[in-house]
Amino acid sequence: MKLFRSLLSLSLFGLFLFSNGCQKESESVVSIALHPTNVNILYVATNDAVYKSRDGGGSWERFPSFSARRVTTLAIDPLLPATIYAGTMGDAVYKSPDGGQHWLPHNVGLKEHVSFVNQFVFHPTLSEKIYIATTVGVFFTKDAGREWEERMNGMKEVHIVTAIAMNPKAPSTLYGGTTGGMYRSEDGAMSWKRINNGLIPESELMASMALGVNAIEIDQTNPSIVYAGTTKGLFRTVNKGEQWERIGQSLPDPFISSMLLHPTEPSQLYVGGPKGVWKSLDSGKTWQAINQGIATLNMRALAMSTKNPQLLYAGTNGSGLYRSTDAGATWAAVPLTAAPISSQ
Repeated sequence: MKLFRSLLSLSLFGLFLFSNGCQKESESVVSIALHPTNVNILYVATNDAVYKSRDGGGSWERFPSFSARRVTTLAIDPLLPATIYAGTMGDAVYKSPDGGQHWLPHNVGLKEHVSFVNQFVFHPTLSEKIYIATTVGVFFTKDAGREWEERMNGMKEVHIVTAIAMNPKAPSTLYGGTTGGMYRSEDGAMSWKRINNGLIPESELMASMALGVNAIEIDQTNPSIVYAGTTKGLFRTVNKGEQWERIGQSLPDPFISSMLLHPTEPSQLYVGGPKGVWKSLDSGKTWQAINQGIATLNMRALAMSTKNPQLLYAGTNGSGLYRSTDAGATWAAVPLTAAPISSQ
């Protein structure tokens, strides 16, 4: 059954990742990680490789293969930004302590059947504490990945965890997005409570893959407000998930693959999906398409600079990487062209 669930997860949440397997290298961008303080440094994962730029995408280095499987997500330690983590499809977690030059597996304690790592989340002041969302649940490390432990109490009926978010003002409060809707923990993931009221009826949860949560964003000025981007629309709560409301019904496609919330102006919200990037200036009440300059609207990943929220990156599932320096008003292609660096 666990294998079956994992295959289902791959077919749904890997939709953007693999649906264009016949494309030439690097046209599908699956993850973007931006340096927390240096706007010129970023990492990008494609179906084929991991790339790093030190000049805002002007030039790239392509790292030698460090995993037998594809990389599915990248994350930069917010306090030690030379440390990079990569989640893979089938190889669990890899870590680089030196900006991508060397990579080593960090999988002690992870189940051998962790087939898909979906997301990393770091404690804001103790970045050695990390949570990961995987196809077999939530795992936690207190020692920067040297050892992992399962954190699924209260979430046992759900194996596929697709997204995690942490309350920046109370790091012990986390939200877990799954194929069975949303969960909340208020004790550092030691226990979870299901919070699906208004999100999906209990009667529909019995259906396979009834609703999957692909992205979660927490309002940093008022953490009681949380957004959930799902396979069946965009939802918002103002009371930590006790009650959800559907928003964004005017969006052209209910499938939300990625989402961004402005850190200091939380009424500014961005979502990406099969119909491009859309922006709201009023907390999701109204929306406008912001796709000028983008050749392929099928969005896989969005990223916003914490130093300059006007600087956005978009990863597509057909025409590579794009950058906007004006909060999405216009976009320019950023070709991922690089010669492989030599192994050291």
